[in-house]
Amino acid sequence: MTDRPDLSNLPSYRQRRRSVFSARKVALMASVVAGLGAAVYGFSPSTSPADLFSSPAHAQVNNEVRKVERPVGFADIVERVKPSVISVKVNIKEKTASNDDGDDSSSPFQPGSPMERFFRRFGGPDGFPGMKGGRGRVVQGQGSGFFISADGYAVTNNHVVDGADKVEVTTDDGKSYTAKVIGTDQRTDLALIKVEGSSNFPFAKLADSKPRIGDWVLAVGNPFGLGGTVTAGIVSASGRDIGNGPYDDFIQIDAPVNKGNSGGPAFDTNGEVMGVNTAIYSPSGGSVGIAFSIPASTVKSVVAQLKDKGSVSRGWIGVQIQPVTSDIADSLGMKKAEGALVAEPQANGPAAKAGIESGDVITSVNGESVKDARELARTIGGMAPGATVKLNVLHKGQDKVVNLTLGQLPNTVEAKADNDNDSGKGASRGTDVPKLGMTVAPANSVAGAGKEGVVVTQVDPKSAAAERGFKEGDVILEVGGKSVATAGEVRDAINTARTDNKNSVLMRVKSGGQSRFVAVPIAKS
Repeated sequence: MTDRPDLSNLPSYRQRRRSVFSARKVALMASVVAGLGAAVYGFSPSTSPADLFSSPAHAQVNNEVRKVERPVGFADIVERVKPSVISVKVNIKEKTASNDDGDDSSSPFQPGSPMERFFRRFGGPDGFPGMKGGRGRVVQGQGSGFFISADGYAVTNNHVVDGADKVEVTTDDGKSYTAKVIGTDQRTDLALIKVEGSSNFPFAKLADSKPRIGDWVLAVGNPFGLGGTVTAGIVSASGRDIGNGPYDDFIQIDAPVNKGNSGGPAFDTNGEVMGVNTAIYSPSGGSVGIAFSIPASTVKSVVAQLKDKGSVSRGWIGVQIQPVTSDIADSLGMKKAEGALVAEPQANGPAAKAGIESGDVITSVNGESVKDARELARTIGGMAPGATVKLNVLHKGQDKVVNLTLGQLPNTVEAKADNDNDSGKGASRGTDVPKLGMTVAPANSVAGAGKEGVVVTQVDPKSAAAERGFKEGDVILEVGGKSVATAGEVRDAINTARTDNKNSVLMRVKSGGQSRFVAVPIAKS
């Protein structure tokens, strides 16, 4: 056997091995590069494999960012609607001196009412510097508004122009015009003004449809005198009652609204006015994301009457109404807490003449169900005086239909003086009503309490009566649908309700000259 010679040390052999290794290495590197190039090329068609080495890495990222669709903004809508919005400046000559505390900011709302507190937080008119001063001083206020027609009719808030001696508007292009107040409506806080000087003003359209909760909204106005300001948000809620009156039906929005936005429009994404901004809720006076707008449907009906005759006429049936709570529904034998409970019909009013009585529940108007007392007020108020309506009424547990002709809502509501109530002065201790935590006495035995019902002479602060708002001096007229004149009759009516397996008994109570129904829970034994 012959040994194989060792050739590894020969130069030619070492060179051959190097060549084979180099070829494999090159082939491997080429395959890797080709794979990377294919991956990059497949990810970015605009980049060739060669660019992998010749272009910075961030260039590839930038190329991909360019492909992402930009967020949709509101610039196109704003460009179209913003010219219709105006700034409203007013001069008001003060007629009273400052209060002792130096705060004489006036409010068009009833003192102490929730809307009066809203208004003070919003300012009046929108709280600009110079609102305080002595007798005879001219003060200035600012708000917002918007054109609704090319010939210069514009909408703003009543509280912006109320009592103004001079109204001046500034358009989006900076031009100023004098405006005339055509008409105002304090109940909805709307005003219609007319601007002279052109017949080609850009104007906005009032929306026909009701906004949905969650819809986008754009507020345009003159906050803090900064005209042409646009903010965005969503519709937060609808049907808000902020205590301004029976016609409250506000849209709540969270688009930032501040002092000076009063009377300005809230636009939807179609560029139509969904509402008129009128109030904000804010302890500080600045936006905290809670603002209220008057719905376009209300604006349409009010503005049409203001343009036609300078005032608003509303239908009226002449009843004092209150909501039907679950306790009241139970005491009346109703399955659902719906409708409007008649606390008291006004003497010689349309409802009284048609036979509607205290304790009746109005459940529908012209076949349309009535959800609550506020809906009834808005429905009747939206009808013209003189119109004939059909009311479905629950009367003593029985359904009946009442036809009546609407009267006209008085412009001023006469306050009922509380002259016949001396809060129980001169009363004896009275008789206890078991389980209710109050003491009553015949009204005719208490000086100033009148001749009907029983007067409350004492209330246990920890009782069911106190929880339901009873206080000394209240007069109970009815219990369970029956008139009462003695404590014994009150007890008998309660026992009857208990026998009928009622969880509560309905009482008609007169307090401060006004009547209301109160459902009081009763014990089963």
